[in-house]
Amino acid sequence: MNKADLIEALAPRLGGRAAASAAVEAMVDVVLREVASGGSVAITGFGTFERVQRAPRTGRNPRTGEPVPIAGTTSPRFRPGSYFKDVVADPAGLPAEGSAGVRGAVTESGTG
Repeated sequence: MNKADLIEALAPRLGGRAAASAAVEAMVDVVLREVASGGSVAITGFGTFERVQRAPRTGRNPRTGEPVPIAGTTSPRFRPGSYFKDVVADPAGLPAEGSAGVRGAVTESGTG
C-alpha cells in the first residue's frame, strides 16, 4: 500500500478523498517535523517514531579489504508497539469490524 492507496482506504471513513488526503498529509508533516527537531512521536499500540544518532565506525571496502572510515549519521527509526507486533504475529486477533488500532475492538457504533 502506498500513500495514494492509504488515502483511498481512509476516504470512506473520513468523508471523502480531500479530507483523507488532508489527514494523511497533516500526520506525515507533524511526524516529520517532530522527529527532525529531535523529538519523538509515540502512538500507543502502534509504535514510536524517533531520531537516532549512529556513531562513526570503520567499514571495509569489499573489493580491496581496505578499512574505510564511515561518518556518524542521524536517521529516523520506527519501533513498533507491542500491540502492533502481536497483531502482525497473529492476524486472526484483528477485530472483524471496527478499528483494529483501538484496543478492545471498538466498532463503528462505538460498542465493543
